[in-house]
Amino acid sequence: MTLSDSYARCEAYEVFNGTGRGGALILCEHASHRIPHRYGDLGLAEADRQSHAAWDPGALALAKALSDALESPLIASRISRLVYDCNRPPEAASAMPAKSELIEVPGNVDLTDEQRAERTHTVYQPFITAVGRMIEARRAEGLPTALITIHSFTPVYYGTPRAVEIGILHDSDSRLADAMLAQAPALSQRRVERNEPYGPADGVTHSLRIHGLENGLANVMIEVRNDLLRTAQEEAQMADELLTLLRPALAALQTEGGPSA
Repeated sequence: MTLSDSYARCEAYEVFNGTGRGGALILCEHASHRIPHRYGDLGLAEADRQSHAAWDPGALALAKALSDALESPLIASRISRLVYDCNRPPEAASAMPAKSELIEVPGNVDLTDEQRAERTHTVYQPFITAVGRMIEARRAEGLPTALITIHSFTPVYYGTPRAVEIGILHDSDSRLADAMLAQAPALSQRRVERNEPYGPADGVTHSLRIHGLENGLANVMIEVRNDLLRTAQEEAQMADELLTLLRPALAALQTEGGPSA
């Protein structure tokens, strides 16, 4: 991959603003609820195929807004996380879950090694290869890069309401998360929390590890409660709020020597 293509698309992923030279690379691993025809409907009802179990509602629109504002590339998955969750390694049961919260996924029960390998090869591998190539291309051009992954989460989980509105998640490298949380008082109207509603122990930092930590890039995973992303207006408002945290955080990292090692 080079920085010559502003937009690229294949079955597994799409790249927006690929020529962006801003200081970030944005990922959206759960951008789509699309299930390729070869997998049928996974035995799911239509409502379940459209639900938060299948994707992160509002996350792609939010990621696109941040990509435009930060003039930075975005790589988004084009396949439902119920086929393969690109934020999970192939060996994880949750990469191809037989159950997601309260939703059973019949098409993922008792998958053979060959079936798992096919999904890994056609969904996961193209996505992570595209990310790796983008990181290499930006490094070759001397562009500083912080990794930002964008997600949304359901306001009620296993029947329990969640109070957190914006989660700032990190693994062992907390540089970008710390810098964002330092700006959180500017969003006094929002409940912003560290490593909520998930954290590293929940297995949600795979992308941060393989693309951020292994490449020495400052990194953060942003989770937004999806009832705050129901309309285009709400998505735009949330993008502005996140930029209130991100812009000074990225600037602080640059001042300290850059977001990449």
